[in-house]
Amino acid sequence: MRGTRHRTRSLLVASAVVAGLLVPVGLYAAGHVGAAGSAAPAAAAPEPSGAECRTSVKGSRVVAYCHNPYPSTDRVQLHTECARWWDVDADSRPVEVPAGRTVRLDDRCWKEVRSAWVTHATETYRAEES
Repeated sequence: MRGTRHRTRSLLVASAVVAGLLVPVGLYAAGHVGAAGSAAPAAAAPEPSGAECRTSVKGSRVVAYCHNPYPSTDRVQLHTECARWWDVDADSRPVEVPAGRTVRLDDRCWKEVRSAWVTHATETYRAEES
């Protein structure tokens, strides 16, 4: 009886070890076979868009030049945050930048400018005073 128990225990341990080694291999193979067998169509790359803006801060004045090299029109807006608590922060009116065009946006504070940035439909470009 003692030999039977020992043999049963050995077989159970060996089965557990083999299963422990085969499960990760099986999952790995199933993942690759499933991915290769049912390949999903690649997502279309988004069309590039959006003007490139360069913002500069000098003293109390902010100037941003935005150039749009893409065929779609972009809408940009300059935002200015003044350093003094009593100085009013400002947002320019939104300006459309047609394809192949450059627009100039400017603003000012009474004293120092803390930061200025240009917003687009989907992205934000921020420039700190240097």
